[in-house]
Amino acid sequence: MKDKRKAYEEKFDAQLKEWNAQIALLKARADKGKAEVKIEYYKTIEALQHRQNEAGTKLHELKTASDEAWEDLKAGAEKAWDEVKAAFHSAALKFK
Repeated sequence: MKDKRKAYEEKFDAQLKEWNAQIALLKARADKGKAEVKIEYYKTIEALQHRQNEAGTKLHELKTASDEAWEDLKAGAEKAWDEVKAAFHSAALKFK
């Protein structure tokens, strides 16, 4: 159980880092755009950061949970992760 839990948490840590990099890329693109494009980019970036923060909070809850509570919290964390993934996918399609 411990190895599975650790691998799961490491996977989500890596995903958070990847999302940070993607947000930085979006910010760089926004900074190169015209004013109206910047506004749209930054609205999207703000929403992505909010969702990412929520997922990070869920990850922190997982890391600090007891073994008994961990399985219950895992479902909530996966839901938050799926929402962030969908938001990033939507943003990527929007700003291609």
